[in-house]
Amino acid sequence: MIVDLARFVENGRPSWEELARVLTALSKNPEREMSPEEIARFHFLYQKASSDLSRLHAQSGDRGMKSYLETLVARAYGEIHGSRPSRRVRLRDAAAWFFLAFPRAFRRRFAAFALCFLAVALGALFGAGALVADPQAKEVLLPFSHLLGNPSERVAQEESGESDAGKNAASFSSYLMTHNIRVSIFALALGMTFGVGTVMLMFYNGVILGAVAADYVMAGEGLFVTGWLLPHGSVEIPAFIIAAQAGLVLAGALLSRNRGIPLAHRLREALPDLTALILGVGMLLAWAGVVEAFFSQYHEPVIPYAAKIALGFLNLFILVWFLSRAGWKKEAP
Repeated sequence: MIVDLARFVENGRPSWEELARVLTALSKNPEREMSPEEIARFHFLYQKASSDLSRLHAQSGDRGMKSYLETLVARAYGEIHGSRPSRRVRLRDAAAWFFLAFPRAFRRRFAAFALCFLAVALGALFGAGALVADPQAKEVLLPFSHLLGNPSERVAQEESGESDAGKNAASFSSYLMTHNIRVSIFALALGMTFGVGTVMLMFYNGVILGAVAADYVMAGEGLFVTGWLLPHGSVEIPAFIIAAQAGLVLAGALLSRNRGIPLAHRLREALPDLTALILGVGMLLAWAGVVEAFFSQYHEPVIPYAAKIALGFLNLFILVWFLSRAGWKKEAP
């Protein structure tokens, strides 16, 4: 029972008005997201208003105050238990994600990237060494028919303009993007094999890369293969390794049972980094597809090899700087 109704209203009014202001702000901006502190404060104000309303109901008289509190509590209840509209993704949000969340996730999980890079490097050394030791092993090491011919003959054909390179560049670019993104998602999915499949895929791709490079270098076409692979490969190959990095992050969530955390919680903990990494890979592969279709496939005399190699190193420099420095100053502790 309320002994002094006037004092009760005087003491309760500040918190009721604060709750009303929060509800008004939420109604004006349904997409607004509250911080954890704001949510805790809102819940406290809702509980206090509900308690005050319960005490007022036991008091006779003052119907206006009861009606005001009933409306306030009902609005707060609707905000807490109702469904709010989904937050629309704006262009600036996507830009903030790419320039902040993606490089931060990469740095947090750098150990996984280093392991995948090592697998590719060992595969490349194995592929190059195997081809140097036994040139007849080309058919075993290289699964693509267009790579089985004589490198010098292909270079002569490309430089003469007799090949189909550059034709239907737009459709070829689209094909490269979708194909490479599918392979990247596959590398991530192989994390379900506790990372074994992911590492094996990286090693196998390294074998192909090393064998192709050795084949052209031994034929005296090192300049051609550098100008052919470097412009897009400087982005495409790191993107594949980052996709494999995400696969190892997934594998780590499956394997880290010693922390005593349930699997569902470990997966939920890894999900933001997995999402950031694989979506970042998609963005990188889109750019690599454009470069490969509209630049890498054109050779001298159309585009000098020096210009192609310079673009490749520029792409690599920007990517290394971006992954190592983007979002660093604003990164939360």
